[in-house]
Amino acid sequence: MFQLDKRLLADTLLLGDFPLSLVLLSRDANYPWVILVPRRESITEVYQLELADQSQLLRESCLTARAMSEVFSPDKLNIGALGNIVSQLHLHHIARYTDDAAWPAPVWGTVDAVPYTPDKLSVCIVRLQSALVP
Repeated sequence: MFQLDKRLLADTLLLGDFPLSLVLLSRDANYPWVILVPRRESITEVYQLELADQSQLLRESCLTARAMSEVFSPDKLNIGALGNIVSQLHLHHIARYTDDAAWPAPVWGTVDAVPYTPDKLSVCIVRLQSALVP
C-alpha cells in the first residue's frame, strides 16, 4: 500500500491529486516549489514505473511546469528526481529566479527554509490549484 514518506509529509502541503501523483507544495517560501509523488509502492526510480505510468508522470510534470510558468514567470524551472535523502520517487519542480537566495546554485543547503505567511500561502495555493486544472 502506498504511503507518503514522513519527511515529504512534514515538509509539504497537499495541493491536489493527479491521476498518478500527489501534488505537493513545499513549505519553503524561498522558492515556488511543487513536488509530484507517484502513488506507487516501493518505487525509487522513474524507470521502475510501468510504461503507462512513466508517460502519465511526464504528462503531469509538463502540466505542473506549464502551470508554474504561468503563475510565477520564473527565469528557469528546475525539474528533477534526486532522492539522495528521500528515496521514494518524487519529482521536484522549482521556480528559480536570477535574484533568488541560491542562484545559480542548487536550492538545497544554501539558505534556511522560510515558512509562508498565511496570506501568501493562501494566494499561492489558489493560483496553483486553478492553473493545474487541465
